[in-house]
Amino acid sequence: MNRASLIFAALLVVLFPLSLLAGRVWIDPFASNGPANAALILAELRAPRAVLAVVIGAGLGAAGAAMQGYLRNPLADPGLFGIAPMAALGAVASFWLGARWALPLAALAGAGLGMAFLALIAGRTSSDAGGGAGAGIALFTLAGLMLASLAGALTALAITLAPSPFALSEIVLWLNGALTDRSWREVTIAAPLVAAGIAVLAVAARSLDALTLGETAARSLGVDPARLLVLLIIGIGLTVGAGVAVAGIIGFVGLVVPHLVRPLTDRLPSHLILPSALAGACLVLAADTIVRILPLVTELRLGIALALIGAPFFGWLLVRMRRGRL
Repeated sequence: MNRASLIFAALLVVLFPLSLLAGRVWIDPFASNGPANAALILAELRAPRAVLAVVIGAGLGAAGAAMQGYLRNPLADPGLFGIAPMAALGAVASFWLGARWALPLAALAGAGLGMAFLALIAGRTSSDAGGGAGAGIALFTLAGLMLASLAGALTALAITLAPSPFALSEIVLWLNGALTDRSWREVTIAAPLVAAGIAVLAVAARSLDALTLGETAARSLGVDPARLLVLLIIGIGLTVGAGVAVAGIIGFVGLVVPHLVRPLTDRLPSHLILPSALAGACLVLAADTIVRILPLVTELRLGIALALIGAPFFGWLLVRMRRGRL
């Protein structure tokens, strides 16, 4: 475990118990006359929510680090692959059909369709593209953008044709992303998938290291571009799709986190994925804790809160890139 991993692991150890105690009803662990239902609040409301924040943040952070390493673009974000919009489309379909009980399965099915489409593109890219790996990356990126645009258009269509005001409200709220009212059921759905996705990304990490030397050098070192791309599709599909399936769209984590971690490492993807997972867990957990304690009439949606952080950060990155500092 490198220095960055140790730093963010220590920060996570501090943030996790704080997240359990913070909320509209603060729980003082040293008070003898605390809320009568404090144990129930901790066990059934805050603990699963905190664990789910860690799981989702870890998946998004690792996916962002892997994607930026593959595309060699510090502005790359997992949503660019189109897997998150496809997962959102599947979830919206469950609302539209009145089958909210099938939401996680529908979202995972949507992510699976997106993964299958990108895997098909990846296979054709590796066998048919004549411009080398660079052309393959460009074609794959364009395919992801097309998939994201199509999923976004179909989602907007579903919202426009919502069968009832209740379904419309549910769709809009869910698309904003939140961990409100989540239980251990969502944890059992997301945790194994995210863990599997991070494991797949870890397998691909050494090949991503070789890719930093250039496509030709990576091939000479034995990197199979098609295999690497399939690993990334599976890994990012599992981490991002699982998060969307249980919490909705939570953006910018995969963009912001690698930039926070990169100065603390040697910038190799293999040394960035684990600390990015830990930093992503810290970011989502901290943001979810903050939205719970804000003095608002209704709780601010987590996706909105992270967008308010991520959008200015993205603008700052664009300014730095314009000045040649990235």
